[in-house]
Amino acid sequence: MFNSDRREGTEESEVVKTWQRFAQGLLGVLALVGAGIMAHYYAPPETAGLEQQVHQLSNQVADLQRQQSFSAAAVDDARESVAYVYGIYHVAGRAQGFRARVAGTGFVVAPGLLATNRHVAEPWYGDREVAVALRRGGTPVLEKLVAYFPGSPLPVNLETAAVATHGDLAVMRFEATAFTKKLRPLTLSQATPHVGDSVSVLAYPMGVTGMVAKSPALVYERLSSHPDNADTAGELAALSLIRPSATFGHIGDVTRDKLIYDAPTARGGSGGPVLNLRGEVVGINSAYIDGFSGGTLGITAAELRPLLETAGRAALETPAKQSGVRPGVSGVTQNVSARTEN
Repeated sequence: MFNSDRREGTEESEVVKTWQRFAQGLLGVLALVGAGIMAHYYAPPETAGLEQQVHQLSNQVADLQRQQSFSAAAVDDARESVAYVYGIYHVAGRAQGFRARVAGTGFVVAPGLLATNRHVAEPWYGDREVAVALRRGGTPVLEKLVAYFPGSPLPVNLETAAVATHGDLAVMRFEATAFTKKLRPLTLSQATPHVGDSVSVLAYPMGVTGMVAKSPALVYERLSSHPDNADTAGELAALSLIRPSATFGHIGDVTRDKLIYDAPTARGGSGGPVLNLRGEVVGINSAYIDGFSGGTLGITAAELRPLLETAGRAALETPAKQSGVRPGVSGVTQNVSARTEN
């Protein structure tokens, strides 16, 4: 009986264990089903779309950073091809003598060719006072027009290659030297600029005065009292201090032939290149509106192409002259003059 009772107890124990295992398994299945239900109803929404958006945004930020970095390098590279233009002219045939100097900016746009404003190449253009003298028989005479390039201690002579019949643009020819042959022409943009585009302007605002102001302290103390003339410009060039300033902004409006932007400028900035983020020329700095911080005016690069073609044909037809002195007569329009009277 003892053995029989022990077997029966053992069988009952095994049955109990079997039911326990069954119950545990059932509870496990129910727990899994419950977890699935909970996951279905309480899991966060699918993140595949969000992850894709984050990835795209990260790529856009990286592209913008690359563009900004490339833009800074492009602007710095372009500075070597942007010249400070200085000249002196007078109006002959007047009872009272008239003599003035001009300060502006120009940039290499093709081998041996410099783009600028017409009122820099022909300082009397758009000058109402001079226009009166011209109507009375006076003749404008350009005594001197030279370009100082960054890195060169010597100026190079300029002469007119082509001027716009309508508009404030000109192309100048500069003499070929060992230095100028190494200058890189800036690329004209093929794309039409749009409102909101980022731009930078390379120029010489305030001319010699501006360059002296940003020179090292010892140079500033010595040159700050010097006049704004060729001698002071020559000293700056000898010290490798002829360097254009860069200002930045955005395009506020675009018409067929003009740009308006908020990159600041001043007298002496006329003729500087307006660059896009790729370092391409989208315009030529021309004027500014007093009292309006967003009122800097430029001429679209597309307007420059016909002048380049004209200058190219002229170079094939006529050998380049080396004289920087020439007379001329021009029309009159409303522009910001870069000249300063003596």
